[in-house]
Amino acid sequence: MVGLGVSLLSGWLPVVLEIAAGGALLAAAGWRDRRWRTRRLPFIAAAAVLVAFAAGEASGRVFGITDPLPLSLWAWLGVSVAALLVLIVGWRSARWWRTAVGVVAVGLALLVCGNSINQFVGYYPTVGSAMADLRGRPPAGQITLQQLRGNHLKDAEQTGELVSVDIPSTSPAFTPRKELVYLPPVWFRHGHRPLPAVEMIGAEHAAPENWVRIGGAVRASNAYAAHHQGRSPILVFVDATESFNNDTECVNGPHGRAEDYLVKDVPRFVIANFGASRDARHWGVLGFSMGGTCAIGLTVEHPQTFGHFVDIDGDLGPNIGTKAQTIATLYGGSAAAWAAHDPLTVMAHHGRYRDVTGRFVNGSNEHHLIQNSQQLAAAAHKVDIPARVVVMHGSHVWQFAEDVFARTLPWLSTELGT
Repeated sequence: MVGLGVSLLSGWLPVVLEIAAGGALLAAAGWRDRRWRTRRLPFIAAAAVLVAFAAGEASGRVFGITDPLPLSLWAWLGVSVAALLVLIVGWRSARWWRTAVGVVAVGLALLVCGNSINQFVGYYPTVGSAMADLRGRPPAGQITLQQLRGNHLKDAEQTGELVSVDIPSTSPAFTPRKELVYLPPVWFRHGHRPLPAVEMIGAEHAAPENWVRIGGAVRASNAYAAHHQGRSPILVFVDATESFNNDTECVNGPHGRAEDYLVKDVPRFVIANFGASRDARHWGVLGFSMGGTCAIGLTVEHPQTFGHFVDIDGDLGPNIGTKAQTIATLYGGSAAAWAAHDPLTVMAHHGRYRDVTGRFVNGSNEHHLIQNSQQLAAAAHKVDIPARVVVMHGSHVWQFAEDVFARTLPWLSTELGT
């Protein structure tokens, strides 16, 4: 039996799954008769290659996927199609055991195909993390707002608390999922409020708890607080997308009024319920991937709400494909709305900022993102926003974001006045 701590990203399990899937496909196909070998197998192979190639070509144009997906994904998609065709085309000529192996081959190939995406983004690092999320289990250690108000908490002044919340949206066009708020140890000590706060935003395909499950934000914050007399910012793990597959880019548009929710509703709720500071100089936004794009965008567009940002591997601006696709889909065809959310345009029109700072952090393998950050940082400096570009070893996966948060938290805490 596979242990819950076994890695899905590297090590022996992914290799074993790939070998098993390939072996099952070969066993299901077999050599059979002459017609099978000379006609049907070539047809199956050609169809599998064609489907994989077409899917790879359509991923950007049809689905608006902006990051190039790994070749392994398309290869295993082809293997999955081949296994399915072997099962269908060879149903009549196959013995019962070949049919059974064919079913297993389809399942294993799809599993490996799915895990190739997982390896690309680092979403589920272990078997246990995947099972916990797929079963809908909440992150361990969280409490409700009612429990917090009940004041029956142990060790809160040493470890802080993770509170599950339902933040109401003032717009019917945006319905957030359940969110989380981390309260540092100092929050539970008399006379240490109001505290600074940071909105934490994940990637396009994400959930609010991702920064807790796989981003290690609570663990890093507790470690930081342990060395700073319990002080650390309040972290608000927000829902910027409503669902797993709704790319809002944190703007108002056909995908929902995410911007209003993040700029108005969330700060209002956190200030009212957790005593966070009302001063924009004590508020920040930190995000990864799409969340990184949101971080700089929300800050430069709304400096009256957010004074600091950390952009981890974000884009040059909100986008869900080409500029034409973005204007049509994200902004309902409004070029003016695109310009109003393009950070370069926004900063140029705004002019000099006061009390706004930022940091761009990119993986050393993400060359085009580094170039984007350098361009944004140069534009930020022109309008008096100190913004440094930091390049760290790594690539565009959640494990990189986890490392960046832990390393960037001291700088961000200082900027926030923690």
